Amino acid sequence: MKPPVRRDKLKHVFSTPKPDAVSSHTANLHIAARAEDRIHRWRAALARRRKLAVTVVPFRGYGTTEHVRVLCRVLLTSIPKPGSRRARKMADRAESLRGWRSFVSVPVSRAEVTIEIDGEIHHVVADRGGVVDITLDMKLAPGTHTARIQSEDSTVSEAELNIAPADVQFGLISDVDDTVMVTALPRPFLAFWNAFVLNEHARVPTYGMSVLLNRLTRKEMGMPVIYLSTGAWNVAPTLRRFLRRNLYPIGSMLLTDWGPTHDRWFRSGQEHKTVQLERLAQEFPQVKWILVGDDGQHDESLYAAFEAKHPNNVAAVCIRQLSTSEAVLAGGRKKGLAKSLHGGAPWVYGGDGSTIYEQLVALGFLERRL
Repeated sequence: MKPPVRRDKLKHVFSTPKPDAVSSHTANLHIAARAEDRIHRWRAALARRRKLAVTVVPFRGYGTTEHVRVLCRVLLTSIPKPGSRRARKMADRAESLRGWRSFVSVPVSRAEVTIEIDGEIHHVVADRGGVVDITLDMKLAPGTHTARIQSEDSTVSEAELNIAPADVQFGLISDVDDTVMVTALPRPFLAFWNAFVLNEHARVPTYGMSVLLNRLTRKEMGMPVIYLSTGAWNVAPTLRRFLRRNLYPIGSMLLTDWGPTHDRWFRSGQEHKTVQLERLAQEFPQVKWILVGDDGQHDESLYAAFEAKHPNNVAAVCIRQLSTSEAVLAGGRKKGLAKSLHGGAPWVYGGDGSTIYEQLVALGFLERRL
């Protein structure tokens, strides 16, 4: 990436924290977070001595004509020499890497990152886990744009940005586990299995869900599509390949970062989803969301609470009902809870995408397509 010529065109969204500010911030961290930070610093020092390269992993962003949300992660990774045997081997295996390999890369804590969008340059700072999640105020035309992202001497990575029209009326938010893919594993074992063992080839798509989601996105051109999951950012590349391979609509992923937070031992998956739903309601105040989830976790109660708070921002709720065996492994159902809470938006239930689609057609929410 070429360095900026005129400094007056730079927009500094975040500035590098001063040493005393960092020390004060660290002192307020939970003991587990401080321990995690020490481990990250130790691993980063070893990685840099081994000459590992700074790499930016881009994620698809989204936004409106007034602002855009850019997402990426900065890591220290081993990069083979171009044209070498190892490089060719890695290229051949790029589509079948097991999830655990994504966890051995070292995050670059509070990395300085440069983002260039349509000639406008922004400087930001990653969080403790190397994740950049920043909203930039800028004027963009509807459609697909590209963010060019670089950290230190890394190669420039490109992240697609989906900019929704100013008058967009509908959006789609979908859960992942047990909604777009069948897991059929006990919840305590699910995260480990998906992250460290399986690759995307071994994951099974839920019957009819890709067709359902694609037909939902045809309700309006340019509508934002969001995959909201409690999964870790480490598995984002694997999840992206799974969605692409099984013909799900292209969308942005909102995942989380495993490990302790500034005030607790472990992150809350429910809180992550609640915060992201609230943020989307604020970013798209005029949008009515189609919410897709399952009845094996907390999707029903989360969606019902969201609808109760934002009744004008929910177009429909689609809940995939787990089979008896899936429900047992998932820890049971919250059957009937949402039905007593939700308001005017239609709620439909079904064991697969086809059943849900037929109900939406019967309600007149979707037109039947051959």
